[in-house]
Amino acid sequence: MTVSENLKKLPLAPGSLGLPFIGESIQFLQDPDFSAKRHQKYGSVFKTHIFGRPTLVVTGGQINRFIFTNENKYFSNNWPYSTRVLLGPASVSVQKDGTHQKRRKILSQAFQPRALASYTSVIEDITHQYIDRWEKINKFTWYPEIKNYTLDVACKLFVGTDNASKTKLGEYYTTWVSGLFSLPINLPWSTFGKALRCRKLLLAEIEKIIHQRQQQEVTFEDALSLLLQATDEDGQSLSVNELKDQILTLLFAGHETLTSAIASFCQLVAQHPQVLALAREEQQKLGLDTPLTLENLKQMTYLEQVLKEVLRFIPPVGGGFREVIKPCEIQGYHVPQGWSVLFEINNTHQDRNIYQAPEKFDPERFSPEREENKSQAFSYVPFGGGMRECLGKEFARLEMKIFAAILLRQYQWELLPNQNLEMANTITPRTKDGLKISFQALSGSKE
Repeated sequence: MTVSENLKKLPLAPGSLGLPFIGESIQFLQDPDFSAKRHQKYGSVFKTHIFGRPTLVVTGGQINRFIFTNENKYFSNNWPYSTRVLLGPASVSVQKDGTHQKRRKILSQAFQPRALASYTSVIEDITHQYIDRWEKINKFTWYPEIKNYTLDVACKLFVGTDNASKTKLGEYYTTWVSGLFSLPINLPWSTFGKALRCRKLLLAEIEKIIHQRQQQEVTFEDALSLLLQATDEDGQSLSVNELKDQILTLLFAGHETLTSAIASFCQLVAQHPQVLALAREEQQKLGLDTPLTLENLKQMTYLEQVLKEVLRFIPPVGGGFREVIKPCEIQGYHVPQGWSVLFEINNTHQDRNIYQAPEKFDPERFSPEREENKSQAFSYVPFGGGMRECLGKEFARLEMKIFAAILLRQYQWELLPNQNLEMANTITPRTKDGLKISFQALSGSKE
């Protein structure tokens, strides 16, 4: 009997495929407890039908390991149609097999330690510009401000544009990004239709910047400068058309999820004064005037634990999709070719077999004495895993750490009363009221 025949003898996972055509897509999009209810009923694996395809929803480090280590054997990258079209055919996020690996090697040059070291002063400068203004405003809604901040940092470091959130580039980007996970209805008034139009406008702006850069002497090593000079192992460089899609992908990767992660840090630390006190004490011990270099940032070990716990507690990406390209078995269930698999990051991070009291915000779980995430591979996956692990994860960690260190050294913030702190049911987590705060300098910190 062949392997394929043996697989077909296995049962499909428990669960419901829902209604014809639409399956359970509406419940999935509207019910924040969709997965939790089904995991409680069926265990770590269940079947459903979402986004036009039968889907296996899975959670846990053991299953993550199987998925991440079998890329291109049983599983292939799978984005929704709207995402693939708006990122573009040349984007490293949608490329597969050898092409993906080649392009990933080129793009990784923008995130090497030497490049990251050159980014630190720029991140620091933009952080201070925003924070100085926040101090003057005093009371405001933080999430949209952080969104502009991360966009300004990404555009400065990736294409050299200043204050992008106030330019046409920022305007086009905001409309484009809102369509990435939308229904692919291409009409002038639809979210997807508007996003498609803004993709063309964005690409035109990026092409202008590329042509200008090609005629100038390089004065600042942003990602675009590095990628214009970069070649693969065959000596091939990126064409202008491919470079445009890759830059667009970098802007998305360096903005959307980072906004969510930084806002979560701000919220969780404000809600846990004992964590705030310890993080602030570490900064004082290191010296409040210590320059924020890569080496000095490495010494902030407690802050590192706090940021790791932020990404565990409220991961900026809830999960990821893969397409089944060859039938396989997961936990005794048959997984047919053509299905989707959704691996869950948020539920993996709540695994009681790995994390003590996972519902508690506890940075000590990442201390050298405990290191709970080390007990099982792929049980901590805020950036995914395997050959498709987030390319810019070190950049994200760098920006988070610089932002957090500056806040801890010189400022205090409090959550304003009478606001809704529940998470909105969006692609990247944020509070429903956008995090309303009061913000001011610590007394004596700026004398």
